[in-house]
Amino acid sequence: MDQVNPFETPTTFSLHRAEYLVGFLISTALIIVHFDDIRWLPAIGLFLYIDIIGYIPGAIAYRRGDGDISKVYYVLYNVMHSLITQAAVAALWCWLVEPEWALLALPFHLFGDRGLFGNFLKSFALPFEPVRQPGYLRLLDELGLRHPKPAGHGSQSKSALGAER
Repeated sequence: MDQVNPFETPTTFSLHRAEYLVGFLISTALIIVHFDDIRWLPAIGLFLYIDIIGYIPGAIAYRRGDGDISKVYYVLYNVMHSLITQAAVAALWCWLVEPEWALLALPFHLFGDRGLFGNFLKSFALPFEPVRQPGYLRLLDELGLRHPKPAGHGSQSKSALGAER
């Protein structure tokens, strides 16, 4: 799912995002409280590596082509943006390096993606970047729900624009 095709009602999608926003706020508060204790070079590296491996390659491939990209990019995104993967990375870091506040970059990134931007794991059935899907808009119509405003950084397809209210 993505932020313009959550396949939930707009209200439940907002509540889903709000849960991650709480995690984002807690990780932000911990970063502020422990600001002087954070080794910033590792923290920045931990924050960036998720997208360097998991998002940027797929985004480049998507923009260079016609939108039909290898499923490998979806897998990279989902693995790198998984709370399970990043918990394993944090555990390995604690074991091999040391427990440290720089690891807050991991939940800060993931909870921010989900809570602030509505970016959840990517489905093979949808474009890599968010594009309004006419089927989702029809579902909302059938449920008698208003269409949410477009969100995020994706573009709308010509066919989806014609289907919007």
